[in-house]
Amino acid sequence: MTDTAAPLSPGAPSTDAPAATGRRGRGAAARRELRTHVKLKQLPAILRRIPLMEILNEEGLQLIEHNAETILQEVGIEFRDDDEALALLKGAGCDVRGTRVHFPRGLARKLCSTAPRKFLQHARNPERTVEIGGDTIVFAPVYGPPFIRTIDEPRRYATIADFQNFSRLAYMTPQMHHNGGTLCEPVDLPVNKRHLDMLYAHIKYSDKAFMGSVTHPERAADSVEMVRLLFGRDFVENNTVLLSLINANSPMVFDGTMLGALKVYAKANQAVLVTPFILSGAMSPCTVAGTLAQVLAEVMAGTSLAQLCRPGAPVVFGVFASSMSMQSGAPTFGTPEPTQVILAAAQLARRLGLPFRSGGSLCASKIPDAQAAYESAQTILPTVLAGTNFVLHAAGWLEGGLASGYEKFVMDTDQLGMMQVLAGGVDLSPNGQAMDAIREVGPGAHFLGCAHTQANFETAFYRSTIADNNSVEQWEAEGAPDAVVRANKIWKKMLAEYEAPALDQGIDESILEFIAKKKASMPDAFA
Repeated sequence: MTDTAAPLSPGAPSTDAPAATGRRGRGAAARRELRTHVKLKQLPAILRRIPLMEILNEEGLQLIEHNAETILQEVGIEFRDDDEALALLKGAGCDVRGTRVHFPRGLARKLCSTAPRKFLQHARNPERTVEIGGDTIVFAPVYGPPFIRTIDEPRRYATIADFQNFSRLAYMTPQMHHNGGTLCEPVDLPVNKRHLDMLYAHIKYSDKAFMGSVTHPERAADSVEMVRLLFGRDFVENNTVLLSLINANSPMVFDGTMLGALKVYAKANQAVLVTPFILSGAMSPCTVAGTLAQVLAEVMAGTSLAQLCRPGAPVVFGVFASSMSMQSGAPTFGTPEPTQVILAAAQLARRLGLPFRSGGSLCASKIPDAQAAYESAQTILPTVLAGTNFVLHAAGWLEGGLASGYEKFVMDTDQLGMMQVLAGGVDLSPNGQAMDAIREVGPGAHFLGCAHTQANFETAFYRSTIADNNSVEQWEAEGAPDAVVRANKIWKKMLAEYEAPALDQGIDESILEFIAKKKASMPDAFA
């Protein structure tokens, strides 16, 4: 069955490049056509073969850990609107005063010890199953923006059609190992029902692993029921098929919505991504060390509750820590201090024994311009060097997370391909050593025509689908497009050539029936 995306808007301009003139122009266009031709393939989750970049020594790590324990013991963490959570924590030995929970020194770390160091998140296509933790790096798309940005039209609110488009694009993108979660917020659907259509889009339009809903405990429960229909109840009971984002309401607060969703997933043996969401200077101290201590305390508190719900339930140590403009209060990205937080937090996660999530291709730019490029590059590179296991917002993020960008998605995934090569390390095989080539060429000649170069020329270097490295004459003959225009053409071609992965008809019908019953059980709500 072929499922082709409709054009984004009837008035969208044509993306056909002007006809090339001259032999050289046609050759360049043909070569780029080969590089951008959509072939449904999948790169495996990255197995990092390069050293970790670590910035804290043992003394520094112990200092941060000591301070986090002090926060847990003396200041405490708020667990609001959830009596069950308070009872579980009190029963484990915490000092509970109203909604403030104080952890005796060492208790939280002990509770966290039952969480696995790594786990498999199963996809409906077993070939797309990913390991979270260890030496693997898994890329997932942008998460959460209510707006859409494309060069075809002004900035606008996202719709379910956009969500479906991004699900298709994530499925078709080889560098994207995971389909993510809230690819954008479809504001054209009722708030209390849209999670059903969003989850179905992940199930229907992709066969990669995906994330569940966390905006209400009942919506988390719906997510679990839908994957039980997809995978089978027994399989879900014994395996992880969902990874869901639980944000601490920093500083040092977990609200009832997040706690309810956390409990649903942990009790069902599904993974939670406990992530303090921090703008340093507002939601944490304006120093790296202070932010790290608070992050560690919040993660340990959330992980402790997950393990009290079900020992062994998978948890990922998450951190989203941006800096901010102290003049305007706006978040800033690609600056040195968040890089330091990512690198150090990854060290803390490894010492705690949890997989780590952070980073992405983050920027404050409103459009996919030079600012977006360099801020994103300054975020994704340290993310990989830190040894991050799960990378949310790896592609498509704009405007500080307020917009999902079609062109930005394509441009980011090109960079992800480069990270895949970088993390693979140096090839030291006989072919990589190339001694035969050196002997064949000898002094004073060139390597262009030697047997080794001829055998490796197609795969020797990463070939960007976006960058133009041809002569100015070739570029002008093709219409002088910039990178954004080229990205616009690519995502439209991908959607035009999209074919949905096979889904068992009986399973599909059972999920649609569940969705219909849930929607019929309640009136629409838009707030």
